[in-house]
Amino acid sequence: MQTEPTALPEVILVTPPRFGDARGWFSETFNAARMSAAGLDAPWVQDNHSFSAAQGTLRGLHYQAPPRAQDKLVRCSRGAILDVAVDFRAGSPRFGKWVAVELSAENGRQLLIPKGFLHGFVTLTPDTEVQYKCSDFYSPEHDGAVRWDDPEIGIDWGVAAPVLSDKDRAAPLLRDAPRPFLWEGAA
Repeated sequence: MQTEPTALPEVILVTPPRFGDARGWFSETFNAARMSAAGLDAPWVQDNHSFSAAQGTLRGLHYQAPPRAQDKLVRCSRGAILDVAVDFRAGSPRFGKWVAVELSAENGRQLLIPKGFLHGFVTLTPDTEVQYKCSDFYSPEHDGAVRWDDPEIGIDWGVAAPVLSDKDRAAPLLRDAPRPFLWEGAA
């Protein structure tokens, strides 16, 4: 398993190896021992699977506040997405900074997004499926979001008029959102 930090060092790109032959390929998409050996421990308790019919469907920017905050390990199992993480930790020198990575069924890459980061993605193909592991169960009372098109963050999603949920359309701007996460580390 290959791991590499992104421009936001806490957000890690994970690429499991694929073993191919004339039939196709095989990949171990998650192995707790290998993840632990790479320093990426998380007690995964829930797997989520989403399907988006239309290209340009945008989901995010979401978070789940403490004490029910979630680490996420995201992969695209059909189609392709632009997966985005935003530092949402008050006091962080990278607060509001973002990183985007293309995840696809073809490249097999995954993105590990720790607690304290907003998460969102936009589909780059029709009929896209995304699967992700979470380190805590979904809790509606701790669910939150920030506007996908907040100019203070300035994410280039590559779409002008995405397909959105009512929740994402009504999410607050970063400056108006609560600050449930505090930065607790060295830059």
